[in-house]
Amino acid sequence: MKSVCVYCGSNTGSRQTYNERAIALGTRLAKDGLALVYGGGNVGLMGTIADAVLEAGGEVIGVIPEQLVGWEVAHKGVTRLEVVANMHERKARMFDLADGFVALPGGFGTLDEMFEMLTWRQLGIGNKPCAFLDVDGFYAPLVAMIDRMVEERFLHPDQRADLWHGDDIGAMLDWMQHYTPAHADKWMDEKRRKSLR
Repeated sequence: MKSVCVYCGSNTGSRQTYNERAIALGTRLAKDGLALVYGGGNVGLMGTIADAVLEAGGEVIGVIPEQLVGWEVAHKGVTRLEVVANMHERKARMFDLADGFVALPGGFGTLDEMFEMLTWRQLGIGNKPCAFLDVDGFYAPLVAMIDRMVEERFLHPDQRADLWHGDDIGAMLDWMQHYTPAHADKWMDEKRRKSLR
């Protein structure tokens, strides 16, 4: 693993711990020689983690849609800033550049990007690790919903196990470095699947 894509809020949130954990993750990525791939912004947790990586001597690659550049939220101090036409191109480019994906606290955009990567993983489009780095239980309700999906047979247990969730940066990066993709069939009920043909 040479690079990690981090999805996170374009706001800093209501707790100082969100900012502190973004700094801790960025510093650790630089220390471990892992490049940061992120959304290219200079605001919120996005700006915080980019600045932390840069201050620790690491590499930062930002990928930002033209619209957001127009809103003057592009980070001009990153190692490399790639401007793309739209959000769809941004997701695809970030996927190409990164060897794994981490979600820090954020809003709709953070969840949209992470769940698209999880969906691609489920469909076999990619085999890259995905992790929710929790801060003060921020993702606990979401993970409970994912567990509910398993209970109600909308998600295979092996695919749930294929997603890391926790608050320890070192443990998360170790899991990502030694990641082995699950090979669970999306279709849990083979007979029902055949009956739908």
